[in-house]
Amino acid sequence: MIYLLEDDESIRKLVVYALKSQGYDTEGFENQEQFRDAMSRQIPELILLDIMLPGEDGITILKRIRSNAQTADIPVIILTAKNTEYDRVEGLDAGADDYISKPFGIMELAARVRAVLRRHAKASTVSEYSIGPLFLCPERHETRVNGEEIALTYKEFMLLQILVENQGIVMARDVLLDRVWGLGSERENRTLDVHIRTLRAKLGPAGQLIQTVRGIGYRIVEE
Repeated sequence: MIYLLEDDESIRKLVVYALKSQGYDTEGFENQEQFRDAMSRQIPELILLDIMLPGEDGITILKRIRSNAQTADIPVIILTAKNTEYDRVEGLDAGADDYISKPFGIMELAARVRAVLRRHAKASTVSEYSIGPLFLCPERHETRVNGEEIALTYKEFMLLQILVENQGIVMARDVLLDRVWGLGSERENRTLDVHIRTLRAKLGPAGQLIQTVRGIGYRIVEE
């Protein structure tokens, strides 16, 4: 099930129709009340979320989704007419899995939905990892440093998971951008750098495990 929260009726009907034609069970909602009622009845596999909504904006709704243990792992794609670098970074830092600017093509939207769902499915079937003081369990979306739980956004967790899964291997910047955000050629390198910097800070003593390989990308190693 895919949920769409979009107050523009024409866009809402178009997206719901397009995704249903691709085989996705999809429901559209014009306001937060309808969306909350649906969330209380059934947790979706993916949420498409407009930012510019009457009343409570999409960023606030996204932060609430990420702060709730029952909904924290739901992948979210932001759909918005706001397209500055600041807006994109703000949405991604709030926990969005992808960011699509309006106007967008239906084929692009469907491709990004498939990519996010595919990445999310892979992330839910991984075992546990321990590297020095760092512990990671993708199945439970759990991160600990020296036994203390660390709260990460979905993007931060996905980025850390890729580095941990490929311990010792240098992951190129464009590879990380593509695997974490999808369609990496459309993402600025600053987005990756911001997430790496925030991730290191949140991991505290385990942050030094993430090494920068200048001109190439990042890797995680146990010193």
